[in-house]
Amino acid sequence: MSKYREKPLSFDALKTVPIADRGGKVEVQHFARPYQKGDGLEGFLDSLPKILAADSFRGVIDAVRRARFQQRAILWGMGGHVVKCGLADILLDLMRRGWITAFVMNGAASIHDFEIAIAGQTSEDVEAVLPDGRFGAAEETGRQMNEAITAGAHDGLGMGEALGRALEALAKPEFAPHSLVAAAYQASVPVTVHVAMGTDTPHTHPAADGAAIGTGTLRDFQLLCSLVRGLDQGGVYLNLGSAVVLPEVFLKAVSVVRNLGYPLADFTTVNFDFLQHYRPKVNVVERPHAKRGGRGYSITGHHELMIPLLAAALIECE
Repeated sequence: MSKYREKPLSFDALKTVPIADRGGKVEVQHFARPYQKGDGLEGFLDSLPKILAADSFRGVIDAVRRARFQQRAILWGMGGHVVKCGLADILLDLMRRGWITAFVMNGAASIHDFEIAIAGQTSEDVEAVLPDGRFGAAEETGRQMNEAITAGAHDGLGMGEALGRALEALAKPEFAPHSLVAAAYQASVPVTVHVAMGTDTPHTHPAADGAAIGTGTLRDFQLLCSLVRGLDQGGVYLNLGSAVVLPEVFLKAVSVVRNLGYPLADFTTVNFDFLQHYRPKVNVVERPHAKRGGRGYSITGHHELMIPLLAAALIECE
């Protein structure tokens, strides 16, 4: 016999309801169906469950497709990992097909892309070179990027355009086609680069000019604000793998555009990353839509899988 004074509560009088009256959020019609040989990509996507991330992924595809059809802005923001995992050729193909209005980069993305253009390689082994201070000490990267940024600031160019202009002369012919910055510059597709002083390896080079870096990235922020105006009524902003800098920059751009009296409502935002972080969740997916409509999506997965899948799905829409 129990020594506790409290006794278990009797459930005899508990009221129940028929399951038909209760209903359910998941029904058999929402289930995935097995893939059949020959279904193709469209069939595969249609076979996914009509639930959670699969439904969100289809929502992203539909939003980007509508934006292209309605000629609204489709802005692709990206962190460095997107370049490091070899997605430049896929993104450039989408650009040429009309699925990308502009590229929005943090500093790391521009560095990795610049190195691909001039050397065909990037992403040093940090653990191997950090102990003796060689991390971030590549001479060509630091000198050539800083010279390009300084010259661009003198000529009234933002950082992205300045780097693109410099790569016309600096990029190796065999590597230039794989550079987002170089190819976008040739196609006159805007590239904006957004840096925080001290976050990027070129800032440690003797050629770094803080005033020029600040001038270039500020001009790119102002250009981004202009581009964000094009999101109104159906545009799409995608944040690929930037957990801090670009989500902060994007939210300020949204506020600036509205502060200046431009309409900015009913657009779509998406965060792609292999981990969902606080700033992308609130600054990209949630806050921009408060009282203004539209929708935000969070898609979790490795870039090297999810971005090619998204690109293939968009191409199938053509």
